Amino acid sequence: QVQLVESGGGLVQAGGSLRLSCATSTRTFDSYSMGWFRQAPGKEREFVAAISWHAGSTYYADSVKGRFTISRGNAKNTVYLQMNSLKPEDTAVYYCAAQGQYYRITAWGSEREYAYWGQGTQVTVSS
Repeated sequence: QVQLVESGGGLVQAGGSLRLSCATSTRTFDSYSMGWFRQAPGKEREFVAAISWHAGSTYYADSVKGRFTISRGNAKNTVYLQMNSLKPEDTAVYYCAAQGQYYRITAWGSEREYAYWGQGTQVTVSS
């Protein structure tokens, strides 16, 4: 069982930046693909970004492409989401997700592809 703990959320003005972190409990972090999803009030959870276990590939939702960057710090067993040029519509609870390397992810944006989830961190962007 892999535990995920998100941090770094908060209140920021439009145009500002935040960096989210997701710390994992696994000692084999480099064998997990990681993703970020978000859920705004009254909306379904949606895909934000993902990074493959070998960090050879990254994937982004169109709404965040060019503004958000996902990266992994294997030495710290942590995945990051750098969020720049934030907009009020980025306001949501952000969730970290993970999937082991032996499961071949075919739809990076689908929640069903990820086996482990964190509790989420709130990001609020004021206009």
